[in-house]
Amino acid sequence: MKRLSVFLIVIAAAYLAYSAYYSFASSSQVPRPANFNCLGTGSGDGQLLPLEPKPKYIYGLGLTYATHLKETGSKFNRDIPPPVFKKALTSLNRSCEPVRMPDRQAIIERAENIEPGLGKKIDKKFAKLPPLLDYEGELAFILLEDVHWDKIRDPDYSPRIGYFLANDISARTIAILGEGVPNIYDYWGASKSFEGFLPIGRQMWVPALEKPDSILCVTITTKVNGIVRQKQPVCDMVYTPKEMLGFIYEIFPDEPPQKGDMVLTGTSGGVALQVPAWKTWLSKVLRLDRFAKLTASIGSGSGNKKFLKSGDVVEVSSGILGTVKIKIFDTGA
Repeated sequence: MKRLSVFLIVIAAAYLAYSAYYSFASSSQVPRPANFNCLGTGSGDGQLLPLEPKPKYIYGLGLTYATHLKETGSKFNRDIPPPVFKKALTSLNRSCEPVRMPDRQAIIERAENIEPGLGKKIDKKFAKLPPLLDYEGELAFILLEDVHWDKIRDPDYSPRIGYFLANDISARTIAILGEGVPNIYDYWGASKSFEGFLPIGRQMWVPALEKPDSILCVTITTKVNGIVRQKQPVCDMVYTPKEMLGFIYEIFPDEPPQKGDMVLTGTSGGVALQVPAWKTWLSKVLRLDRFAKLTASIGSGSGNKKFLKSGDVVEVSSGILGTVKIKIFDTGA
């Protein structure tokens, strides 16, 4: 017991020293809202049109709000692109049909598909394998014209886009299995690509006049069973849509988004999975591998009432863009 106490004191002291150093060293890397050209929703500012997407690609970005960066224990560096990933087209849920919760076998198959042999490993290591299902209310946009990539850094250039609502549902178990793996964001995309995992609104709002670095200034609210889980203005994001397009092009230069493709701009704070900075740091000190991290997440997740379960109703709303509403179910419900 005495040795354990000494160990904990040493760990605590080291963390305090680390925190002080990190706060000093990264003071210039505090996430701040982008310099947006805020678009209103008046009758002359734009119009609502039916959203009938037929994308070739669906891209997503992560860690685009300061609140979400903080609750996931993530660092911020403006010189490094945020997480960028793709969602499978089969995840598109245009009619907001009920969303099936992946069962154990579906999780194993998805893990095996993204990394041969991984499914067999987790099948042996984990008797219980919940999906750790999470919600992510987001503003999304669809490209209404092809992008002139040679002009993407031009401060006066801005491609035409239409804004709409989305819920970027995630099975966090798959994402956690990507921890420490070079292609970690492929696991993010896989975790969000189960069938129906992208319910979207039926309408899009198109600005009357496209302006550089503009954003539709709405507040997005996410409710689960009528209780508010997320509520934040989109103008609190740290990147503009045009910056996001630049990041996507940087990561996928051979498959850049073009007319008809969709971009999910990221979610704000308030998701179910939250990892304090001290836990992130401690896992690095203890050199926990992805299986140890998943074990810890499943253990803490069993007591986390925010993870979605069968019967839960999730609503994402934002005024003029309407509401995206879905219900979670499992094969036994």
